[in-house]
Amino acid sequence: MTVLVFLDPMFPEGRIADAAVPQLRATDLGATRGDGIFESMLAVDGAPRKMTAHLDRMESSALALDLELPARETWERAVATALAELTIREGTGEAVVKLLLTRGVEGADAPTAWVAASPAPAGARERTARGLDVLLLDRGYDSTVAERAPWLLLGAKTLSYAVNMAALRYAKANGADDVIFTSSDGKVLEGPTSSVILAVQEDGQKMLLTPELESGILPGTTQRALFDAAEAAGWARGYGPLEPAHLMEADAVWLVSSIRLLAPVTSIDGTPISSSPALTEELTELLRAAL
Repeated sequence: MTVLVFLDPMFPEGRIADAAVPQLRATDLGATRGDGIFESMLAVDGAPRKMTAHLDRMESSALALDLELPARETWERAVATALAELTIREGTGEAVVKLLLTRGVEGADAPTAWVAASPAPAGARERTARGLDVLLLDRGYDSTVAERAPWLLLGAKTLSYAVNMAALRYAKANGADDVIFTSSDGKVLEGPTSSVILAVQEDGQKMLLTPELESGILPGTTQRALFDAAEAAGWARGYGPLEPAHLMEADAVWLVSSIRLLAPVTSIDGTPISSSPALTEELTELLRAAL
């Protein structure tokens, strides 16, 4: 069950569309070239989580692609319409909400924008909570290329996810669950659909670390929310540069995202690493409270 709501000037609250029939033009540049951006966020009982942070990041992505982004209030109304309709059809609970924007139909000068809301996949979070076997894969760029080549759009959340999906298929074909990308100069970057966070404890001080944004990774909304909540609870926090050795030596490593929250990593390239159910529980509770 998916609810589609298109942003349409004729419908101030958004235009509900039938997800069971074609809605996108075959010449839309989002379909033919992947020329567009998106955001995915969690909603609980009809209320979206971290929507301001997601809209901030979408604004940044639109700027990088020189895309015309509809007004924030228009997105907010469309999300509210989608979640209200989903609640009528499916009841309350957790939902995945996607905001999508393309450059529009080729030859026209108007973007295509819509919201898609659907129930959260059953059992996905429970499966990842058991731990992930992860492969390190070379992304093919060095960690400084984002500043030298902004046209690569490394810090934008674009529709061009074919490489990310190929990496996940490669991992599964080789007996793993997920991927952590590394740069060609040996720095830890991010997962195909997640941020990387690790924990270290020294002299009684607990610290969270994540790769630095300057390395060309997507700013993680869940990572930022967790860092803010952990700092308020007395944790220290830091930003790379990180190398694979830091992952192997950490007290715990997680892949974090808006939908599955914290997913602990239990092995890297077939080598078991330290994990901590206690730290996972503590940080999950902090993140849930922050959301």
